[in-house]
Amino acid sequence: MAVIRVLALLFYYIVAIHLPASNHRFCGWAKYIRRIVCKPIFKSAGRNNNIEKGAYFGTGFQIEIGDNSGIGVNCEVCGPVRIGDNVMMAPEVIILTRNHKFDDLNIPMSKQGHYPPEVVVIHDDVWIGTRVIILPGVTVNKGAIIGAGAVVTKDVPSYAIVGGNPAKVIRYRK
Repeated sequence: MAVIRVLALLFYYIVAIHLPASNHRFCGWAKYIRRIVCKPIFKSAGRNNNIEKGAYFGTGFQIEIGDNSGIGVNCEVCGPVRIGDNVMMAPEVIILTRNHKFDDLNIPMSKQGHYPPEVVVIHDDVWIGTRVIILPGVTVNKGAIIGAGAVVTKDVPSYAIVGGNPAKVIRYRK
């Protein structure tokens, strides 16, 4: 399985990442190719995923993605990340799972390393707008909507619509 994963990663980053976006006329085949190539790369991948053009996910081995979910055009998603079912992700979303250390004032921040990765969890039926940034350890609960350009620093409640920097609840869908 490790050989297949490495070959799939090579093919993805050399060829599939550059194929046309799936919303281009007559380019549904590109969506299908990326789906097949990413299945052995991810820790788990549900049915009918849509990994878009330019999506970056590192080695992908810590990414879990549910049924009918997607990673948008030019998104950056590095694990550990768990994405539920029916999650829509717009272009240029960034999901971060680790951060630089900065505790010791006697050592330059660039030499302090990183904190351990923190899992980002995105539950079912979530819509993430364009250029959203989600920080390490955040959970986005079921049915939430994150408005374009939001910086999500804290957990998002179920069915909340959030936006801004830092993201705040604007209202609830229910």
